[in-house]
Amino acid sequence: MSKVYYSNWQGEVIDNRGKPLDNWDEISVKLPVDYTKESPTKAFVGWDGFALFEEDVDVVKLAMNYARQYQEYSEACGRCTPGRWGGQILFDMLDKIARGEGDLSDLDHIKEVSSTMTTTSKCEIGKTVPTPILYMIEAFEEQFLTLIQNGQKSPWYEKDTERYIANVTAPCTDMCPAHVDIPGYIDGVRELDFESSLKATRQTMPLSHTCGRVCPHPCEDACRRSNLDEPVSIMELKRVGADYETDHDLEWFHPLKPKAPRNDGKKVAIIGAGPAGLTTAYYLGLEGISVTIFEELPVLGGEVAVGVPQYRMPIEKYNKDIQLVADLPTVEIITNHRVTAERLKEIDEEFDATLLAFGTRLSKKIRCENEDPSYEGYWGAIEMLDKVNLWHKYKIGSPASEDLKDKTVVCVGGGFTSMDVVRCSIREGAKRVIMLYRRDEKTIIRNTTLEEYTEAVEEGVEFKFYSAIDTIYDDNGKITGVRIDQYEQVPDPDGGRPQLVKVEGASEDVECDFVVPAVSQACDLQILPKDWELEMTSWGTLQTNGKDYMTSRPGLFAAGDCEYGPMTIVNAVGQARRAASVMSRYIYDKEVSLLDSEIMEDHMNRLKVYNKNEKIKGWMPGLPRETSEKLATEVRKDNNKEVNLGFTAVEAQAEAERCMRCYYLGMVAV
Repeated sequence: MSKVYYSNWQGEVIDNRGKPLDNWDEISVKLPVDYTKESPTKAFVGWDGFALFEEDVDVVKLAMNYARQYQEYSEACGRCTPGRWGGQILFDMLDKIARGEGDLSDLDHIKEVSSTMTTTSKCEIGKTVPTPILYMIEAFEEQFLTLIQNGQKSPWYEKDTERYIANVTAPCTDMCPAHVDIPGYIDGVRELDFESSLKATRQTMPLSHTCGRVCPHPCEDACRRSNLDEPVSIMELKRVGADYETDHDLEWFHPLKPKAPRNDGKKVAIIGAGPAGLTTAYYLGLEGISVTIFEELPVLGGEVAVGVPQYRMPIEKYNKDIQLVADLPTVEIITNHRVTAERLKEIDEEFDATLLAFGTRLSKKIRCENEDPSYEGYWGAIEMLDKVNLWHKYKIGSPASEDLKDKTVVCVGGGFTSMDVVRCSIREGAKRVIMLYRRDEKTIIRNTTLEEYTEAVEEGVEFKFYSAIDTIYDDNGKITGVRIDQYEQVPDPDGGRPQLVKVEGASEDVECDFVVPAVSQACDLQILPKDWELEMTSWGTLQTNGKDYMTSRPGLFAAGDCEYGPMTIVNAVGQARRAASVMSRYIYDKEVSLLDSEIMEDHMNRLKVYNKNEKIKGWMPGLPRETSEKLATEVRKDNNKEVNLGFTAVEAQAEAERCMRCYYLGMVAV
């Protein structure tokens, strides 16, 4: 709740004109009242209305600058006449009024052009930009009429006391942790211009092969197309440009030409060559900044390389993303290099800034009776997946089938790691594979994806919901079985989260050879010098403010799992891109700062761009979502062939046509 002088955002009209400040009504939505802690916002304008936070805002100049920001976008876009020329006309008419040369017919002209843009523009930004402008003319008509009738300039017209900062986003982009320009890369697929598609992706996401395959795609939960029929297959369209680039052995499609090495002595260290470390190195490397990555494993890629199975993320594709980073001239990667607390101190002295990007590779315990990690058959999820993937991807070690063939495996968990465990167990020849999860089927699908869950069921995994291990049975240190308790969900009378209550008499004993805990992972904090006394979260991860990713020690940053706990690849990438941006400035001036674009990203994310209750008009409903080819169950379940074969060019183009280009423009006056 925030006090506001006037707002009509999302139809909620708050009009405090003529009221003393102490009696101002508050608005319910999270509008950016404060741009930063040091800079209050004077006004906000966006696709669904506008808000004034101060009494003396020059509404005419505000409308003019909103039109100016759109004009700059529409000239770069140029996809439709109403959008491009309409933006020019709106700005010209509003500028004419603001400089004291307008007449009454200009208001009629603005309304006429706005109507044309709203009904005929190709994308949402052209359709919605007129909305707040018309609202401003309606609610503050006297400001416009005064300037027109008196032939005078608006009060702020020649003043530079305020800044106007704009951000173009989309519901899907806003929901994406990496803020990928999703409509942009889909446009490239639609036009079969795979270079522009991939460049749009790599503006904020270098791991295109990877996140086009193993992303939980939260963007699809915010796709406006789902308000009409079904969401666009956003994730699968992401891999199209990347696969085209490498399948045709083309030169890298960078979002901008990599800068020459700066050779100014400034250098950054990164601990860990997983998604967060690689992403940070990529964006620093594009800027010509010297980067050294220290990786403990003999292979690159972190947990995605040794944890995500080959059938889901082929290593040859992931290696292309890694090579994209490694080929930058200022990036050096050192493998088989375990960084201890003493080594980290040395690195801290040697480099201008350091990013901690190590993962969470310690499997947490189940917390049941007679649980002993030393038992034969007790196999942590991380250790098991290491063995599976190091063999299949690198021929390091030995096949896990030697341990799992014809055995019964019980896995405890409800996320991607547990899914990988059970599906790998099937492929390694286990005769029975059971996953226990304390919640329901709907929740496990939300934690992973519907596709992942469906494929696991097809392959023979048994899911037991509302279940947990009560006791592990052993025979002289060798696991022989488990006792499984059944639970039911009981509503909380106070309206909180439903409680799980054990169902008496519903427990069962199951014989098994292996118990695999995949409930969560923890960080190995031996790397952190105790005398640094770094601030930690209650989850045992490094504390940052979640915006610039610097820890409590100046110059020491953290991103990915070690900052937040086990997270998705796209979350790690989003954090790392921001960290790279902050570090690129920090190493030169020792100040931690965010770009205006990053501040606006955060404001838009809090505002929530997607409106699930919106009624979509003007689009043809019922266009079926394309489905890519998957390997048949009998073909895939005893090997590590990639399951999802991706779209053909025809399928990809047809799916891209379903995108409604839902760009929106938001602007603050500061």
